[in-house]
Amino acid sequence: MEATKFSNIFIIMEDIEDARYALKNIALINTKMRIVLVNQWDDKEIGKDQENINIVHSDKLIAAHLYDQLPNVPLVAQNVGLGQGEIMEVHVPFGSAYAYRHIGSILQHNWTIAALYRDEKLILPTVATMMRPNDTLIIIGKPIVLDGVYRTINKRIGLFPEPFGKDIYLILDFRYDQKDALIYLKESIYLVEKLEDKALFVRILYPNNFGLIDELKTLESENVTISICYEDQNVKSLVGHDIHEHNIGLIMNSIPTFEADDLKETLYNLKKLVFLFGDKLLYNIKKSIVLMDENEKMESISSTAFDISETLGLALTLADFDPEGDFESKKMIVEHYETLAQIFNMEMNLEQKVANPIRELSNMEDVLQIAPFEKHLNTDSIRKLISNKIQDFLLITNKHPKLLVPFVPNES
Repeated sequence: MEATKFSNIFIIMEDIEDARYALKNIALINTKMRIVLVNQWDDKEIGKDQENINIVHSDKLIAAHLYDQLPNVPLVAQNVGLGQGEIMEVHVPFGSAYAYRHIGSILQHNWTIAALYRDEKLILPTVATMMRPNDTLIIIGKPIVLDGVYRTINKRIGLFPEPFGKDIYLILDFRYDQKDALIYLKESIYLVEKLEDKALFVRILYPNNFGLIDELKTLESENVTISICYEDQNVKSLVGHDIHEHNIGLIMNSIPTFEADDLKETLYNLKKLVFLFGDKLLYNIKKSIVLMDENEKMESISSTAFDISETLGLALTLADFDPEGDFESKKMIVEHYETLAQIFNMEMNLEQKVANPIRELSNMEDVLQIAPFEKHLNTDSIRKLISNKIQDFLLITNKHPKLLVPFVPNES
């Protein structure tokens, strides 16, 4: 060792006393060399006072490799990074809540999807990359967060509103919602009762009717919590804090509330589902409808459309109302929805018609419209006179309740 300069030393010995003397002798020669010691004696003291030493516990290595062979457990990187579970490999099973969702529509807070493997090929994902069954995801983040993400990915569809979050959040703005506040709360409670193990958090903004507040408070229960904001504070910050605090997946509000105080932009950035109340009550809804639009948008909202329809027992209709009668260009989307219907063992009705989609929708009764939640939803009533885009009419018509599903377009 005096004749040759070593940068790394590995000590693998059967006898613990031999290992101790080897460490002492090395310390006499050079205290800066990096040492890797295999500890197979369950001794916590050996090497403890040594500098630049990395102790490998053989029992832990064996246990980790055995653990990796168990079914339905996440694989974590042992020899990369900190080796504490901050890098994880997760398989996307059939029926997963993450299957057929664009990566950009999933809020990745304290974690991120770094890579994706499909058909033995590496894909560096963008916001528009869609996750599919049998994909393998490489996710990076805090170990405790990744553990929750792993469980969510392996949950079957039918746990609406996951993976956007777990619970429901109702916003009642007394500047606009006093007249229908009680109805909105009852509709929200109805939805929570239809879901599995979910809670409802109600936030009252700009309270000025204490008699109404007392009436709303009578509907509080173990699963329903009402909070009131008496202070004149930033609504966006308050709502953002509530959503993170309670792991909210679905926000329910009226269209006027949705458009006030830049709330629309806040909810879009949080990538949450949004339910907009309509004149038709949720209890009376018989079917859900998706109006055909661009392929990328239709793929993005497809699994949520099936999920909410299954949860509420609604008949799902994919409506291709095209004034030009161009049905052939939508063939791939139709096949995509038909595939999902088979995977989730649900029925789907396809309705194709040479017609104006807005006019056809306005003539329907008792439907829930499911549409992409885009960054720019037009509210200018003048614009609808010259527009034929579905998103230009979403916030103008009040007849049907609507479910907006986060959609992030491909930046390219």
